[in-house]
Parts: sequence; C-alpha cells; structure tokens
Amino acid sequence: MISNYRNFRNSIPWLLLLLEVLFIIRTYFLILSLDGLSLAYDSYPEFQDVNHMVIFGFGFFLVALRRYGFSSTGFNLLIIVLGVQCSVLVEDLFLFFHLELNEGVLKSITKAIISMSAVVISTGAVLGKTNPVQLIVMTLVELIVFHGSRWINKRFLEVDDHLSLMHVHLFGAYFGLAVTSFFSEPSPRLDKNRSTPKSDLLSMLGSVFLWVFWPSFNSLLAEIKMQAVLNTYFALAVSAVTAFMLSALTSKDGKFRMTHIHSAVLAAGVTVSYTAQTINHPWIAMILGLLGSVITILGSHCLQSCLNPPLKIHDTSGVHFTFGLPAVLGALAQVVLLVTRKWTEPSSLDYLVLLHIGAFCQTISVALITGFITGSVLNTRLLKIIPVSKYFEDQFYWEFPHLAVGF
Repeated sequence: MISNYRNFRNSIPWLLLLLEVLFIIRTYFLILSLDGLSLAYDSYPEFQDVNHMVIFGFGFFLVALRRYGFSSTGFNLLIIVLGVQCSVLVEDLFLFFHLELNEGVLKSITKAIISMSAVVISTGAVLGKTNPVQLIVMTLVELIVFHGSRWINKRFLEVDDHLSLMHVHLFGAYFGLAVTSFFSEPSPRLDKNRSTPKSDLLSMLGSVFLWVFWPSFNSLLAEIKMQAVLNTYFALAVSAVTAFMLSALTSKDGKFRMTHIHSAVLAAGVTVSYTAQTINHPWIAMILGLLGSVITILGSHCLQSCLNPPLKIHDTSGVHFTFGLPAVLGALAQVVLLVTRKWTEPSSLDYLVLLHIGAFCQTISVALITGFITGSVLNTRLLKIIPVSKYFEDQFYWEFPHLAVGF
C-alpha cells in the first residue's frame, strides 16, 4: 500500500505542472487594460487585508493537530494559490459566454480570494484525512460549483453580487461536511487527532489574524463600506467577550477552554456577513455577535456528542459549529431584518423573502449534493485513499531530516 502510494505521490508534480500550463495559457489570451487601474489600486489595501486573512489566518487556524502542522499550513497555501488561478479562469469563462460583466482584474482576483474561503473551510472538515491530489480535485470541483451556485442566485433569485459571495461560509461548511461523511473516523487508539499547547497557540494565532481582518472581508465589496466595517467590529467584540464568558460557564472547573475561544470569537464575523452593510443600529450587530458566539459554543457540545456519532460524521476542525451554524443564523437574521425594513410594503415583501429563502436553500442544497458526489469520487481507487493508520501524519508527505523515516 505504501509503495503504491509513493508512486502515486510522484504524479503530483505533473498534475501541478498541467494545471499551471493551463492557467498560463489562459493568461496569455487575457488582454489587460490600463484604464481604471489607478482607481482599482485605491482598494488594494482592503484587498491585501483579505489576502492576509486567507493565507495567514486560515493557514494558522488549521494548525490544531499535533502531528499535522506542516501539512495544514503547506497544503493550505498550495490550494489557495491554485484555487485563485482556477477561480479567475472560471470567471473568464463566464465573461466569454456573456454570463457576467467585466469588472476588472483586481476585482476578479478579490472575488477569487473570497471564494477560496469556501474551499479552506471545507478543508478543515477533512483535515488530515486527504492526500494532496484529493485536496486539489476537491478545490477545483468546489470552486466551479460555487461559481455556478452564485450565478444561479444572481441570475434567477436576484441576489446582489456581494450577498451571493457571503454565502461562501454556508457553502464551504456543508460541502465539507458532505465530503467528510465518506471518510472513516480515526480510531481513538491512534491518539493523533488531538492538539498540544503549542498547536493550540498557533491555531489561536490564526483566529487572531482572522478576527483582526474580518471587517475588511465583510466590507471589501460592500457599497456602504464604513457601515459594514463598524458593524462587523462591534459584533466581533461582543462575540469575543461572550466566548470567554460561556467558556468559563460550560467548563467543569470554571476555566477557559482554548477550543471555545478559538472558534467562538469568529462566529460574529460569519453571522453578520449577510447584513453588515444594511444594519443601521450597531446594537443589532452586537446582538447577532452574541447569538453567534452562543450557537458556536453550545453547538460544539451538542453536535460532537449527539449529532455527529449517529451520522458518522467526523468534522476534524469543527467547521459545522464554527462556520456552518453561524452562517445559518446570519441567513435567518437577514430575512428577519428584511421583513422589519419592508413591512410597510406588503406587495413586494413576500416576493423578496421568498427569493432570499430560496437562495439560502439553493446554496445549502447544492453544497450538500455536490459534496456527497465529490466525496464518493475522492474515495475511488484512482485517488488512492490514505490508510486510516496514516491519518494526521506529516511524515507521510514531508521530509524530517532529524528523524529516521521507516516507510
């Protein structure tokens, strides 16, 4: 099994070369115009914030497993740089078939980076159980499907471009859960699916990066940027305070648990992503931040002990209660706030509510269906599934010169 896998692993460089040749050919035929580039450069600082958030934030956020730090950060960088190029290529195809409007290169790359958040979130659910080729295949499929889901929401359900992108958390979480349902749960005897104080500290560093840059993420493509920034910040602040409070209340000895803080401080960023630019009163954003933190911590208790075992779902990084449940809460909050704003216009209210609920149902349905299909494909013999005994092992992929590798 190991020798066969090594031969398969040697094919990875050729797959990467093939993809890069495809992306370079696409760039050769792309004609860049200098018109408007100076205006686009004004949004570069925000673009750089989101870039830092995805690369550093999610990269360290996933470093929670004690023997999988190299792979968590290294593979995260690999799939992001591949995925951004793939996403831009998909956008070019939409432009070629006149399904999208040309908004400029920088905005296209910005959307690509935000779209990659879905893939990184999904990766957290299967972390340690997939090989690099499986991750690459999952990245390409998920990006294409997410673009298609966004196009359906915009074209048929009249969802604006910014809001359709904010479905990224919802899509990524449930796509990842569907994929991971096809992977065996590791045996508790292996004792590798746990963290150490060092890995917890690095993972918390990732949470801090995400927390700091999340206002830029929610406001980058928003029309009312400053309102989105302020609402996101207030929500994140309340979420962080609530996380510490609930962590102490739910622990047996009254001490803080790093896993609670690590996940719950980010819940508000996901929850208010749909409504950050439309909330006129900061106290509403603060309440959403509090509820997001509550649903994350309580969800971590209920899902891991009650829901996941009967469904045989092993969610390595807890993306369901970190991103999935807060995204569901945010989508519901968006509908409620829409009703409160438009209640004086009953003729159009029912139609708008139906469209937003339809976009939510369409996103989660497509994520689950395509996730199940992708998971079954990743488990074919062609892609050589990792033996369960080698889950969560850096040494299966990386050189450790100071250790004697006995494969």
